[in-house]
Order: sequence, then structure tokens, then C-alpha cells
Amino acid sequence: MITLRNITLRRGPHILLQNVNWALYPAHRYGLIGANGSGKTSLFGLLLNQLHADSGDIDYSRNLRIAHVSQETPGYSQPAIDFVLDGDVALRELEKQLLVAEQEDDGLAIAKLHHELSHIDAYTANSRAAQLLAGLGFSDPEQSQPVNSFSGGWRMRLNLAQALMCPSDVLLLDEPTNHLDLDAIIWLEGWLKRYQGTLLLISHDRDFLDKVVDYIAHIDHQELKQYTGNYSSFEKQRAAFILLQQAAFEKQQKHIAHMQSFVNRFKAKASKAKQAQSRMKAIERLELVSAVQMDSPFHFEFKESKPCANPLVSLQDTGVAYGEKVVLTDINLNIGPKDRIGILGPNGAGKSSLIKLLAGIIPARDGIRVLSSGVKIGYFAQHQIDYLQLDESPLFHLKQLPGSETEQQLRGYLGGFDFVGDRVHDKVKIFSGGEKSRLALALLIYQRPNLILLDEPTNHLDLEMRQALTLALQDYDGAMLLVSHDRFLLRSACDVFQLVAHGKLSDFAGDLDDYEKWLLDYRKTSSAPTAPIQNKTEVNKKQQRQDNAKARELLKPLSQKIKTLEAKIEKLQQSLGETTNQLADQSIYDDKDKLQNCLARQNQLQQELQVHEAQWVELCEQKDALS
Repeated sequence: MITLRNITLRRGPHILLQNVNWALYPAHRYGLIGANGSGKTSLFGLLLNQLHADSGDIDYSRNLRIAHVSQETPGYSQPAIDFVLDGDVALRELEKQLLVAEQEDDGLAIAKLHHELSHIDAYTANSRAAQLLAGLGFSDPEQSQPVNSFSGGWRMRLNLAQALMCPSDVLLLDEPTNHLDLDAIIWLEGWLKRYQGTLLLISHDRDFLDKVVDYIAHIDHQELKQYTGNYSSFEKQRAAFILLQQAAFEKQQKHIAHMQSFVNRFKAKASKAKQAQSRMKAIERLELVSAVQMDSPFHFEFKESKPCANPLVSLQDTGVAYGEKVVLTDINLNIGPKDRIGILGPNGAGKSSLIKLLAGIIPARDGIRVLSSGVKIGYFAQHQIDYLQLDESPLFHLKQLPGSETEQQLRGYLGGFDFVGDRVHDKVKIFSGGEKSRLALALLIYQRPNLILLDEPTNHLDLEMRQALTLALQDYDGAMLLVSHDRFLLRSACDVFQLVAHGKLSDFAGDLDDYEKWLLDYRKTSSAPTAPIQNKTEVNKKQQRQDNAKARELLKPLSQKIKTLEAKIEKLQQSLGETTNQLADQSIYDDKDKLQNCLARQNQLQQELQVHEAQWVELCEQKDALS
């Protein structure tokens, strides 16, 4: 279907891929993995003809249909379901033609178009789009809401639904689980297993890769190597290869040392000079085996936490409400010093609200929350990176925390999170989402909490960092409560699970496989999975009208700010696209000044775009809260 021959790809002065040969076959499922910055997303850009190879060529089968998830954030006013239907371009084109034929009263064209619509299964399109949206967590009323009423993460879900709606022979998905919770991920797994085309998937979720792919394509040191099997199989194969490589390296080094010893001893002797020269040439001809280099740059651990009385935190008959909307009721929970609890529950059930209640971020609606003397809570929120100071460095952030360590010790600590050398002085605003998440985790761990509350800590983290976090949490000696869509982390770090559903918190006796079965039953029996519990007290209608009026007044300036930011973001994206196209032009590398200016411009635009998008997300969340 797609064949890459001797592909070399650069981004700026850096070589990402060199002399890569690879073929993608029909109905195969490939997982594309590699360290951050290794070229995974750039390879997608190459396949989509958004980037051009510096050398080599790509062959495509005739009439090949490639679908991918747009990275732009749509701000349209059309209903969500119509936006998803737009993914089927052929359907929309036939609908336009049918409308023209009906206006012209062309009976022959109308009949022909209805036949073509039937051929592409157009009459089930609405139900298929609704099923996609439901699987990704949109309730029936939300499917009719305008796209611009959703926050950034939910718009990315709409982009994903639109890509899945598009009929395709090849489907490219770049980190599709980043904006999904566990129930949506499980649904997506089932959908992808039924997909009949070729799948190429970038993901840092090892369980997701294990369930979906049959081959792993690993980018490492500018090379791409394919392995048969899922991610777990890849790990075993790569571990075996590394052991063989290390053994071969050590054997070769002994051989070289032996020959070099002979050369050193006899090169000055006339009788042995010829043999010594022969061995010198043999050493030069050797194709050297590289020493094994460990992939993960992360090495950190939780320091021993201070002991604290049992229970650390106690919730007694508590609940959570946002205005008149009651989310949780009758919560009773005691967290002991060594408890390791994973929180499960469908989208919108109140998992994050429970974490915020425990952390003291939101007040209890009723009941009491009791903290033990000496408890020190470490709280990691989904949007924790938004609280970092963008114009300051990792070292600055760390110095603001209590402690008596020297700067050299602080630099060593940050090095465990791969902030090495001058990176400790870089401003946070130029960091990627993954680097910001790493810094936020580093700040939490440094404070030595005896209770950690983690709400989706793996968002933006790559496989190596997720593995390092999993190992650190396994050795952590305090109490932990975890909400995560990463099943490997949940399975490895938690001893027990509790379930948030129907406004209640209860023990969950099964494992994650049992939870998947529970979710299937839940979807069948729940017509509105995200519907909150209504307060039993009678609502004062006059007061409600007054509150609504106040909310509308507050919404006006927020909406205007959001529109202004969206316009700025659109311009920045256009400028960034133009700059990226300039860098893709080979001639620019002949003019160093022009190249440096272009790279500086790209960096500036990326920084401005990150800042504006962060502001946009914050304003959208404020708007959602008021709505």
C-alpha cells in the first residue's frame, strides 16, 4: 500500500530519519514508537505529504484513502454531529449534488445520486456518527450542541470522531488517547479492532498498544526497525537483542584488546612487524559493535515520607455540588498510611471532584473532612502544568520549595527528570507539554508528601517517563489515590479499586478486566451516563432566573475574549504553517542567515501559540463553569 525507499528526513539541522526502508501492508496494525523528538509525528507529516523527504521516495497504491486526526482546534457553530459527518467527504459531496438536482428537478440525476448514496451506506451515516460520539463520551443532548461550546479537550474528541467517520484505507492516529478517559479508551480499542484498513498508531499507552496493534515500528538513532507482535512482545524481543548486542560488544572488545596487545608488544621487532601490521589492519577492518545505551534518561524516586496517624484523611457523609448540580453524595472514605487506591468510574461521574474534595480544593457540600495531624498532601491535577510560571526556569521553581539543598544537589535532582545542563535554566514557556508535566511531577515528589493524590498524571508523558513513574510509585512508602486512563499504571501501582458511579463511592472487588465488563453493562443500562444527581430541595425559580442573568453578563466578556484569542491562534497557526513549509524547502539550507531567522521565527511562533492556547483553555473552562 505504502512503500518508503531510502528515506532521509531532516527538521532544521537535525536528521530524524536516515536511509529508512519500510512497507505498510493492507489490514496490518502498526504501533509507531520512539523517544520524544525521534521523528514519529514528522513521519506522519511525510506520509500525509505535509513534509517532504530530503532524499528517497514514497510509493502509494492508486486511489489510496488516508484519514488522520486534525490537530487544529475547530471553533465552528455547527452541531457536533454535523461536524463529525463532515468527515465523510464523499457523503457531503453527494448531498450537495443531490440538493442541486432537486432544485433543478432533474429526476434522472436524483435517482442516480440516491443509488450512489445507498452504495456508500449514507442512510446509516447519522446513526454511525451518533454511535461514534456516544462512544467518545458525548451524551445525546451534547451531540446537538455547537462545536464552539466545548472545551479544548472535548474538541479534540470531535476531531477524532470526524477522522473515524472518514472512509479510509489507511488510518493515522497520533496519541488518540491523550484527551480520553478510560471508558472512552476501552470503546476506541473495540472500534479499532473492527477497523478493516491499515492502522498506523503513535501512542505512549502500552496497554492500548497491546490490545490494538500486531506490529511495532521503533524509531531509534535515526533508524526504523519493525518487530512482529504487540508492545509486550516488542519489549521481550528488544531485551533479547540488547543482551546479544552487549555480549557481542564485550566479546569484540576482548578480541580487539588481544590483538592490540600483540601489536603493542611486537610492532618494534623486525621479525614480528609484518604480523603486527596485519593485526592493525584487521582491527581497522572490524565493523564495531556499539555498546548498549539505555533508552530511559529518567531516574528518580520518592524520598521517605514522615509517618502520620491513621487515617490520614477521613470523609464522613460528604458530598460535592456545583451550585444546584449535585455530583456526589454520602461519601465515606478513610485513607490509611499505606493505602494505594485506584479510582474507577465512567466519564463525568465525579472522579476528579472526589480528588479535589480530598485535596481541599473544593469544599464539602455536607458532612465533614478530617485531616490527621502532620499529613502532607501532594496533589497533581489534570491541568497542573497551567500553574507553572512560564517565564521562570525549573531551577527557579525548585528553589521556591522548602529545603536546604545546594544548587548542585538541586541540579542533580532535576537531572533525574532529564532536565540536564543548561535545561535547568530554560524558561518553562518553551517546554513541550511532556516537559511541563515532568517538571510538575518533580516539584510534587521533591516535597516528600505522605499522601499523594494523582489525577491523570501520565497526560503528555512518553513511555519511558511513564515506566519511571510506575517504578517510583511502586517503591513509594506513603498513601496514594490515583485516577488514570493508563491501565498499566493502575495495575502496577494500586492495591485496591473504588468505583465512582451514580453519585456514590463504593468498593470495586474486581480487576480492570472486570471493570471493562462493568462498563459494557453500564452503557447498556444508562441512557445518560454523565447525568448528575438532582438536588431534592425545591429550586427557587426567581433566584434561578437572577443567577442565570448574572451568568449571562459574565459570559459576554468571556466569549469576546475567547473569540479574540481564537482569531490570534488561527493567525499564528497560519504563520507557523508557512514557516514550516519554508523549512521543508531544501534551498533554505544554503543560506545560513535565512535558515537561522526561519528557525528563530518558528520557535517564537510555537511559544506564542502555546501561551495563547493555554489562555484559551483556561477561558473556555471558566465559560463552561458559568454555563
